[in-house]
Amino acid sequence: MGPLLVSLYVFVLAGFLGFELINKVPPTLHTPLMSGANAMSGITVIGALTLATVAEPRVSTILGFLAIALATINVVGGFLVTDRMLATFRRRR
Repeated sequence: MGPLLVSLYVFVLAGFLGFELINKVPPTLHTPLMSGANAMSGITVIGALTLATVAEPRVSTILGFLAIALATINVVGGFLVTDRMLATFRRRR
């Protein structure tokens, strides 16, 4: 088994695990946990940038670009939702 196949297995299993974990979170905790997940997505962006700049084969470059794009969407979306949630606690003037 090659390293790409093992990495694909880990990716698929992580996807299933993440889906199951998110389904078990009650709605009142979902937004605060998503705020914490933004930090992890930021780390993903840094790792994907490293992969995209260091990797020579095309597949690694494409996967690195895809990881950068998806993690950036996750970070921006998470911050927007967190800002909206915090706006509900602000006093109105």
